[in-house]
Amino acid sequence: MQRDGKPGSLPGTPAHSRPDVSADTWAVTAGRRAEWTQNREGTGGIVNPPVWRASTILYPSIADMDAAGRAADDTLFYGRKGTPTAWALRDALNGLEPGSAGTLLFPSGVAALAVAILSAVGPGDHLLIPDSAYDPTTSFCFGFLKRMGVVAEAYDPLIGAGIAGLFRPETRLLILESPGSLTFEVQDVPAMAAAARAAGIATLLDNSWAASLLFKGIAAGCDMVMQAVTKYVGGHSDLLMGSVSAVPGHFEKLRATAAQLGQCVSADDAALALRGFRTLPLRMERSGRSALEIAHWLKGHRLVHRVLHPAFEDCPGHALWKRDFSGAAGLFGVVLDRGSRADAPAFFDGLSHFGMGFSWGGYESLAIPTSPERLRTVSRFEAPGMTLRLSIGLEDPADLIADLSAALDRLETLT
Repeated sequence: MQRDGKPGSLPGTPAHSRPDVSADTWAVTAGRRAEWTQNREGTGGIVNPPVWRASTILYPSIADMDAAGRAADDTLFYGRKGTPTAWALRDALNGLEPGSAGTLLFPSGVAALAVAILSAVGPGDHLLIPDSAYDPTTSFCFGFLKRMGVVAEAYDPLIGAGIAGLFRPETRLLILESPGSLTFEVQDVPAMAAAARAAGIATLLDNSWAASLLFKGIAAGCDMVMQAVTKYVGGHSDLLMGSVSAVPGHFEKLRATAAQLGQCVSADDAALALRGFRTLPLRMERSGRSALEIAHWLKGHRLVHRVLHPAFEDCPGHALWKRDFSGAAGLFGVVLDRGSRADAPAFFDGLSHFGMGFSWGGYESLAIPTSPERLRTVSRFEAPGMTLRLSIGLEDPADLIADLSAALDRLETLT
């Protein structure tokens, strides 16, 4: 795995003094501070931070209780503030976003997005959201926030620095998602973040596709960077979680909003996510490599109209991906030249190695039909046939190609 910036610190190293280490090394060493692994004088300690389950914390005195209430985030106070299990995961994730003042955990990716947005906007404010955004993000902005008196406006994800032309005096937040959900357009995040910062507007990037491993949102100029820990970090399809890393100034607002909304995660889920974190670089490298092999095979198939993958030159924003990303993830889209959503059973119901289910980033491969054209309001998306999304896991790509080949044969027979 190639080196990609300053992922974080070695165990026991203060967060403000992080040496340069590779992503592979950071994945193994992050969050293993001596005080969290019982590595006290005279003992070797344990490899993994224990699962500290707690709601109530007991104090020896009133003075200690009062001090705990004023102490830093990584101090026992009450269960919502977390235990060393969650702090270890926060430390690990925070190291993926150099320049972040801190990272908070949330019970799902949607919860992470919602709290981050609420930390930046209020009644009467205006926000901008890409037309290619994750559907729950769009639903929250145009549904829940509308009831709060917040005005959301969709924009063409490829607008780049031209986003400044959409800023209003009341604009408070610019949301980015790169690559875009379902259609995988790559945004010019550095240019857009710079335009927003110049106008005093906060930025929030959904960085789930890259897992903050293949792209560094804070370094690119964003104020808040979210990822669905459910996906690549968790990696085993057995937990729900989200995270948000934020720069100084925004982190304090994020933390206050999260506390007021009672947002927290269980120690058990934090331990599962930390387990997944240890193999994150290896799994992403493998799934990304397999995905490219499968995507190239699909691109040459007679029934495939287009492959929606940022690593392909015909994908909108490819040059930006090549400039800004250190690699490719295992999630991409496919546009066929025939068939429709009504024909999906012929393709999907006979799959052997691909599961049909939402989410992605796990060790198993998934496939679902999509309808991006129904979600667009600003930029059009047209497809001559059925569209689908593939999440490539850790199976042998030859087996997955054979599965897709059989599915395409079934569809061709039908249509």
